Amino acid sequence: MIVLKASQDKVLAALQAVSGIVERRHTLPILANVLLRKQGSQVELTTSDLEIQVRTTVEFDGDEGDFTSTIGARKLIDILRSMPSDQTVSLTSNQNKMTLQGGKSRFTLQTLPAEDFPLVQEAADFGPAFSVPQKTLKTLINQVHFAMAVHDIRYYLNGILFVAEGKSLTLVATDGHRLALAQAELDTEMPKQEVILPRKTVLELMRLLKDGGKGEEEEQPIEMRFAGNQAKFSFSGMEFVTKLVEGKFPDYNRVIPKNHRFHVILGRQQLLAALQRAAILTSEKFKAVRLAFEPGLLSIASSNAEQEEAKEEIEIDYGGDQIETGFNVTYLMDVLANMGQDMVRVDLNDSSSSALISIPDQTGFKYVVMPMRI
Repeated sequence: MIVLKASQDKVLAALQAVSGIVERRHTLPILANVLLRKQGSQVELTTSDLEIQVRTTVEFDGDEGDFTSTIGARKLIDILRSMPSDQTVSLTSNQNKMTLQGGKSRFTLQTLPAEDFPLVQEAADFGPAFSVPQKTLKTLINQVHFAMAVHDIRYYLNGILFVAEGKSLTLVATDGHRLALAQAELDTEMPKQEVILPRKTVLELMRLLKDGGKGEEEEQPIEMRFAGNQAKFSFSGMEFVTKLVEGKFPDYNRVIPKNHRFHVILGRQQLLAALQRAAILTSEKFKAVRLAFEPGLLSIASSNAEQEEAKEEIEIDYGGDQIETGFNVTYLMDVLANMGQDMVRVDLNDSSSSALISIPDQTGFKYVVMPMRI
């Protein structure tokens, strides 16, 4: 039976959409496979890692009738990648094997029974659905994802907090040293819902979400639904279900400093370039830079164990007190590299307080970074 027949690029795109979560090594061999479920001309492709499940449905040519089986996802992708993009390929089933054919190439692959594939049990208590344009969600995630913790024993920090309340969606990430918050407006009024999405889910969403680039509809929506232990996303013909991180996220409102005495607005690109140069002479273990604010001037200095030094100066529109403070240069470069705006605002109180970085004339983004002792 011909399960599907289409151009190489169409089959590859469908497989790549669902295969980001597939691990190359797994205790359960079937989790390296993609579940194919054919009904008429519709083929549903599903992958799972027991915590996340991704599904998409695509229309392909092929024989009439229904069919279901599982086949190695990565092998299939690797084979397809090696073929010309305009070549017609077909996948044919024969007992417990499947054959991928394209031109004069032919590959016979082992299958595993579909009934052994562990589908994620969907929660019964999903809250009301709400949606935002995919581009909006991708922008929000881009603005905060770098502040997520990595393998922190405080497991609730290894992800992003999503808060839907009233007419706003807020995303927050923190690793205990810095905190990033981004907000967007919703079309509908929502009861308060809070969930923590795991790190792997966040990175996969970033990969899959469309950002309204060339040839894409600018406002393609993504629908979200949250349950006690699951979140569900529907977009671009895909369905994405994920387990949540259990635990209580820190009270982010208490972390965001208020009533700063001094602020300065300066060019983002100019500041980023100066920090990147200064970072070259920081040591691997101690990524500190010293920032000195004085009327009209910002000095950036760094040094390392070999007693090498870097110094940068930027003219700024600042008339406040002289403040000298230290920060982890990576934390500053991360936020500046993930902002698209031309100008950035820095609010300060004194040399021992956290700095607040924001976007002038935009209230929806805040980044707090704690100082370092130098």
